[in-house]
Amino acid sequence: MTHTKIGIIGGSGLYQMEALQSIRKVHLETPFGAPSDAMILGELDGVPVAFLARHGQGHHLTPTEIPFRANIHAFKQLGVEYLISASAVGSLTANVKPLDIVIPDQFIDRTRHRVSSFFGEGIVAHIAFGHPVCKNLAKVLVEAIESLTLPGIDLHTEGTYVCMEGPAFSTLAESELYRSWGGTVIGMTNLPEAKLAREAEIAYATLALVTDYDCWHPDHEHVTVDMVIGNLQHNAQNAQKIIQEAVKRLAANPPSSSAHQALRNAILTPLAQAPAATKKRLALLLQKYL
Repeated sequence: MTHTKIGIIGGSGLYQMEALQSIRKVHLETPFGAPSDAMILGELDGVPVAFLARHGQGHHLTPTEIPFRANIHAFKQLGVEYLISASAVGSLTANVKPLDIVIPDQFIDRTRHRVSSFFGEGIVAHIAFGHPVCKNLAKVLVEAIESLTLPGIDLHTEGTYVCMEGPAFSTLAESELYRSWGGTVIGMTNLPEAKLAREAEIAYATLALVTDYDCWHPDHEHVTVDMVIGNLQHNAQNAQKIIQEAVKRLAANPPSSSAHQALRNAILTPLAQAPAATKKRLALLLQKYL
């Protein structure tokens, strides 16, 4: 099995990395089914990376249909230790405008139909999740952005990402509620990824690319697919530049991450007494602790 330390999840509008070279596709199976699509292995400026289109090529998976556990397990199979998630989001605050970039440091979970843990069926684990983003990986993203010239785009180095179920966009009442909670941006995918990455002991950070003002802003029309797609095309180009620079920096100086030891004090079940079938299913995650 090929091993690469850096993984990239491409969201809406980012279905491939144009600068990726020596490309090959790998179809992986996991104990949780198949990932969203083939894992794309290649090199960015000579650095091995693994790329996955979150919604599949052709964008055929709704946020609820994304096989989050299979996706994260596939990255773990490949040896990924750092995972950059690029995602389209709506803004919940006036100072974050379309085409801006946010590096969230917090999440609020408003999903209802997602499985966000590998554990259960005889093995219980409670990860620490007070700080759901790896601050050192986020810092690499911030430094990468600050080193680039991206005209007309403001960077926000912290913020709260509200993760909603979808696929419909928010009602006005919901949007105003999330604003009252202190939400910065809203999306539909990143919180299951962040929880599962933490359980898999993978450092995770989000590159949130703003496409619209959700539906709360009185001076802007309510979000539409056409509006989102138009801004996605601009965002995708910026995302590629940022990710390429971040990968270069990660390869030169891989940061430490508490996520890499997330399960050390999280597993409550004595593994010697755990069901054999569950231990087998979770073997990749538990191998350090068995």
